[in-house]
Amino acid sequence: MTYHELNMPLRTIMTPGPVEVDPRVLRAMATPIVGQFDPSFTSAMNDVMGMLRKVFQTENQWAFPVDGTSRSGIEALLCSIIEPGDKVLVPIFGRFGHLLTEICERYGAQVHTITCPWGEVFSQADVIDSIKNINPKIVAIVHGETSTGCMQPLDKIGKACRELDALLVVDAVATIGGAEVKVDEWYIDGLIGGTQKCLSIPSGMAPITYNSRIEAILNKRKKVESGIATEEDRLQEASNTNSFIKSNYLDVSMLQDYWGPRRLNHHTEATSMVYALHEGLRIVLEEGLEARFARHKEHEKALITGIKAMGLELYGDPTCKLPTVTCINVPNGIDPESVREMLLYHFGIEIAKSFGPLEGKIWRIGSMGYSCRKENILAVLSALEAVLIRHGAPIQVGKSLQAALDIYQAESIVTS
Repeated sequence: MTYHELNMPLRTIMTPGPVEVDPRVLRAMATPIVGQFDPSFTSAMNDVMGMLRKVFQTENQWAFPVDGTSRSGIEALLCSIIEPGDKVLVPIFGRFGHLLTEICERYGAQVHTITCPWGEVFSQADVIDSIKNINPKIVAIVHGETSTGCMQPLDKIGKACRELDALLVVDAVATIGGAEVKVDEWYIDGLIGGTQKCLSIPSGMAPITYNSRIEAILNKRKKVESGIATEEDRLQEASNTNSFIKSNYLDVSMLQDYWGPRRLNHHTEATSMVYALHEGLRIVLEEGLEARFARHKEHEKALITGIKAMGLELYGDPTCKLPTVTCINVPNGIDPESVREMLLYHFGIEIAKSFGPLEGKIWRIGSMGYSCRKENILAVLSALEAVLIRHGAPIQVGKSLQAALDIYQAESIVTS
């Protein structure tokens, strides 16, 4: 049997992730491979850590990627600080709050949850009241919930966690690089990002950062694997009073030694993904954080203006809308999957469905990173209108593109 070379189609990807990868990142991934301890590579690793600190807006010593998809970073940070019986509070307002709950339960935590309707977020006061009542060791919460297109305010929650001696761990996978995330100012103790969303890098790494409060827990649970442990490592392990971290691959204390000056071998680094992350972060900082956040907001405005002009309804509370994901109610009588299939087949445009109680009820359009461009916004609006006409949906024909163009012309939004 003969196998043919890969020849993937070019797509306009307007989902909440993965998104289109910046061509400069793709070029960087073709950089020659060197050894993981080659000085040129460890220098690049140090650059990545420095750039991550700037993107995370933190002075934390530790900011580095976990090899694996975003979920690997979430699990790494949680499994490294959770010991059996620890109380964890998880406020759930969409699919990924349930994921945080499941991960914490798998590592033996006593998980307490609070919920609010999908399409809404919590009052920070309500979360703070729950922290006071439950007295958890950890509060684990999603910042940008892509399943509902909502973004949870965190500034008051973080300050309360610090005052009440709880650790705040935040899933910022959908917001880092596309919306404001202030690790230090918001008193966030540990935070997880993702490469495949607003950073416009392929999926495969989960950048994390954490402060000295979490590092102190890691040091008490540290266990260096026997084949590389020194006598000093063994003495430290013997003096630890806390249980050791149960995962080897996701042990953040060992990853810390790998990314830190010790360069203690842990795994073989995903060299080309480090190149990709290096270039992706460089591009973010070249654009500037404030300019990048403003670009996402401006293109979001054009998108939602066009959607409304078409006669479609947005899903969710507009006061807590996630600027990088726009959710649309499927019109009555319209087959949502037929619309998505026609968009992909005839226009090469992919939008997303949703999960759980929203399955079949909404579409989700991502405008993230490199996918967040004027030509993409106009393309998805025009294609969606054409497909809905073919499906007999009761929409306002010819209004959507003109409304979006009015926004672009009035605000002189750049095309990048």
